[in-house]
Amino acid sequence: MIYIIGDLHLSFSTNKPMDIFGDNWENHDEKIKNNWMKKVKISDTVIIPGDFSWAMHLEETYKDFEYLNSLPGYKILLKGNHDYWWTTITNMKKYLDENNFKNINFLHNNSYCIENKIIVGTRGWLNSKTTENYKIQKRENERLEISIKDGIKNFGNDKEIVVFMHYPPFYKEEVPEEIDFIKLMKKYNVKRCFYGHLHGESHKEAIEGLYDGIDFKLVSSDYTQFDLVELDK
Repeated sequence: MIYIIGDLHLSFSTNKPMDIFGDNWENHDEKIKNNWMKKVKISDTVIIPGDFSWAMHLEETYKDFEYLNSLPGYKILLKGNHDYWWTTITNMKKYLDENNFKNINFLHNNSYCIENKIIVGTRGWLNSKTTENYKIQKRENERLEISIKDGIKNFGNDKEIVVFMHYPPFYKEEVPEEIDFIKLMKKYNVKRCFYGHLHGESHKEAIEGLYDGIDFKLVSSDYTQFDLVELDK
């Protein structure tokens, strides 16, 4: 089985309370763990599309990764806008190996084939027309295409491609047909996209359901009541 939950916002080594987004964030790590243990088996995969830890540096993530490593399943992490600890894939994999965290990996310019599905993704960014934002958005779109091409090259073009992003690929006030991320998904016949990032009042900005032939779903942890979403349910 493949499960998804975004925005764990763990802070075992930092003081970063999340209750500014609502009282439901109190003891949210315990809520996540309890729901996780009820569903996930060792043979399952859990995809975490960004904002895993509030740590500022990789060496400060130990307790957060220890928590994640203790939970069943194989975990695949995508970068979020608050994952300041994120460095290079080489450094992060070395850190996991050195600390014997064996069931965690990263989605960044690469892909995975799980249950006959090609798993791809990128962080994403705001679809702003300012020069700096557009530059970042363009780069993220290029990274998504690199991830998709990697999946097709390694696993063939006869499997479903499922996209994971941290930022919403577009917002309610935007026209999906004008968004580069959507154009790219259409180019490669993507039918499903999961994303996080939105909390509290911003849940009302969530895009869910079919838009231009693609099914979108918000999976930030507070939106799912700190529960994991089954990919094919």
